[in-house]
Amino acid sequence: MHGASFTVPFMVALVLFMIVPLAYAIYNSLYTSRLIGGTSFSGLDNYRQTLGSGDFWSGVVRTVVYAVIQIPVMLVIAFFFATIFDLGLVKGGRVFRTIFFIPFAVPAVVGAVMWSFILEPQFGPVTRLAKALGFGEVNFFSSNLVLPSIIVIVIWEWTGYNMVILYTALKSVPRDVVESAILDGAPLHRIILGVKLPMVRPAIVMLLFLNTIGALQLFTEPLILSYFQNSAISINWTPALYIYNTAVGGGQYNLAAAAAVVLGLVIVAISTASLLFRRSKGEVS
Repeated sequence: MHGASFTVPFMVALVLFMIVPLAYAIYNSLYTSRLIGGTSFSGLDNYRQTLGSGDFWSGVVRTVVYAVIQIPVMLVIAFFFATIFDLGLVKGGRVFRTIFFIPFAVPAVVGAVMWSFILEPQFGPVTRLAKALGFGEVNFFSSNLVLPSIIVIVIWEWTGYNMVILYTALKSVPRDVVESAILDGAPLHRIILGVKLPMVRPAIVMLLFLNTIGALQLFTEPLILSYFQNSAISINWTPALYIYNTAVGGGQYNLAAAAAVVLGLVIVAISTASLLFRRSKGEVS
């Protein structure tokens, strides 16, 4: 009984901030509000409209492309630096780990605004550097380069977080396994790729699923960049932007609620798949 009482604060928070909003969103998604006629029950009409919306699905496709590029690149960079710190190849590793982690501590809005000024088409230092190197006038906010720009920003923001988790996983690899590989004459790259990498696979799988869920919620970075050049980022650029602009910009709160429920179900499906996959591998009980 005393043990169960410790879960009460968590359960209260879960109900107030998760269950109740979710139930309210589902309730709203089943109705339609009109200026003339008021609010009426519409059943699954909002879901049909969402699933049949080309704007919604174009945002989903764009987000998938973003995730396919951003997540592997970020994890490779994070694993590279985690390995360097784990092997002690850099003096002052604790200081450098802190420096790499600092971008994660910077609020996403602040980081996106900072990078917006760095990549600004006319006066940004990176733009001036590109021009000095002979690349001409480079607009990093153009329709062709805005996605790579956002990928760079998010990699900068989240690599430190992923690196710390992978570094912790690498430190948990038994030393006798590594020492045996060294005694067998295995080169450094074989020790990293053949010994350490397979043993931290559970952490990599977990980060893969977590970052996929995060990619589906991409919102802050494209929203901030849209203020600098809105022609490159539409109001439906990602599913999260579609939901936001449908509700706030279009005043279609019921339709936005349906889209939010759809996106939430996709995230729940990914989370469930992650749990089942890790359980099948014996990584969780």
